[in-house]
Amino acid sequence: MDTNEPLQPSDLGTKEYWDELYTRESHNHAENEDDEGTIWFSESNAERVVTRTLAKLADHGFLSREGERASRFLDLGTGNGHMLFSLREDDDEDEGPWMGEMVGVDYSQTGIELARRIADTSTTGEALRFETWDLLTQDPGDWFQDGFDVVLDKGTFDAISLAQHDDGSSHPCEVYRDRVERLVRPGQFLLITSCNWTRDELVRWLAPDGSGELAFYDEAKYPTFMFGGKAGQSVVTVVFRRRAADPK
Repeated sequence: MDTNEPLQPSDLGTKEYWDELYTRESHNHAENEDDEGTIWFSESNAERVVTRTLAKLADHGFLSREGERASRFLDLGTGNGHMLFSLREDDDEDEGPWMGEMVGVDYSQTGIELARRIADTSTTGEALRFETWDLLTQDPGDWFQDGFDVVLDKGTFDAISLAQHDDGSSHPCEVYRDRVERLVRPGQFLLITSCNWTRDELVRWLAPDGSGELAFYDEAKYPTFMFGGKAGQSVVTVVFRRRAADPK
């Protein structure tokens, strides 16, 4: 069976890097409230691709935008919270925004403080919750409840795959898999966007042998480019579905 070669550790895999980044972005936001900081993978229009993928899941009856059955969202590595704000104001194809409970978590306290300040000044920030939390080392807080219909990851797995790894211990990507699958309600979805890994590599990390909780469900479509006679793309968004609970 093919296996993935771990990436070399990088500053992007350290908490110090992200604390410094969000400190700078917080300073910029304090000087100009219109400056909300980095929008990850904006060059690939990833947020729009994600929202359209979610719309397809809603069309198939798996998710609901509003009402008593409105889908619950968790945004891993939320940073400035921009992904959740985008979902609150999404009007793609006149379908309207996603109005269910939304929680954004990040291990950078400075990032969470920035997201909360933006929420306080945004018309789309109402009822969004932002909490400091380290996926790899901490148990979920009371915000977890019974899990989420959608768990979003836009670059967090990439950062984790660049973290320092001690020989003899589980690789951070393996720890991620074991912990993230518990966040997803049975039968529901993890959407992971990456610029470091291909679709097949993500499947090998997160659903390596078909025996775990997660299974490959779909891949979102991005524009492709040609290089050396082969088609490729700079970003992938892969949809995983957690296995449904066994009937009692």
